[in-house]
Amino acid sequence: MYRRPEITSPRRGAPRRPTLSQLRAFAAVAEHLHFRDAAAAIGMSQPALSGAVAALEESLGVQLLERTTRKVLLSPAGERLAARTHRVLECFAELLDEAEAARAPFTGVLRLGVIPTCAPYLLPTVLRLVHERYPALDLQVHEEQTASLLDGLVGGRLDVLLLAAPLTTAGVTEIPLFDEDFVLVTPQTHAYAGQRDVPRSALRELDLLLLDEGHCLRDQTLDVCREAGRSPGGSLTTSAAGLSTLVQLVAGGMGVTLLPRTAVRLETGRSEQLATGDFAEPAPYRRIVLAMRGGAARGEEFAAFADALREALSELPVRPAHG
Repeated sequence: MYRRPEITSPRRGAPRRPTLSQLRAFAAVAEHLHFRDAAAAIGMSQPALSGAVAALEESLGVQLLERTTRKVLLSPAGERLAARTHRVLECFAELLDEAEAARAPFTGVLRLGVIPTCAPYLLPTVLRLVHERYPALDLQVHEEQTASLLDGLVGGRLDVLLLAAPLTTAGVTEIPLFDEDFVLVTPQTHAYAGQRDVPRSALRELDLLLLDEGHCLRDQTLDVCREAGRSPGGSLTTSAAGLSTLVQLVAGGMGVTLLPRTAVRLETGRSEQLATGDFAEPAPYRRIVLAMRGGAARGEEFAAFADALREALSELPVRPAHG
């Protein structure tokens, strides 16, 4: 049980030396506002966690927590120092990452974030590359939407991202991997089924099905429509949270949609009711990049990983990034 220590001003000249263990304990309590949950989160016993926080309060000479019979609250000083504590721990983690990268590149943990409209189609190639070329690398994959991935990258939760450009987040470096065309997916009986020179202007009148908001592919599709001259008030229907559902709606005759070319074989091969059409040149396309924090400690390692990944992904129906 946490007991607030008597807070006294340290003796003049006495050093204040909080330990990393104390900072981790306080950061966990500040996040969970519950001693049992905080202790479980960092693998520490509850008495040890309480003692670490109490020792930190004593060494700093300030009260960080307020304990009531029901819950734990941060004091005003605790609110301020919690954010600083988080930054200190992040800097320490970056120091360890840099030391690890200097010791042996392509070892340890690599936390890769990937968007849902890339994951099923690119990950088999990524995983094969890591297995064959970087067997000592502990790859951890996180599939999330773009905004969540970028927050995770900037906040240090993720190391590199596989996603579509352009990105607008400050402090993020993009390494182009490839470009891929958008393909029109239609029912078998549609007028554009099987065509190889579909004009972009066709998008002005088609019943177009989109992914839900939050998916970058939805935004890219809307950009293509605007470039084709479709009015913002056109009948665009949001119908699906994933590409598999989207193409099944197309197969059911509810409209048409755009898929990135890497997704076409997997998503359309499950239904005989689907057909595709290629746009006339220059076809609309999206660019896939590997993103990392600017100035990342493992920046050279990540750049080399991007080069290897670009080579491996060239086996897919894509083309080199241009322009």
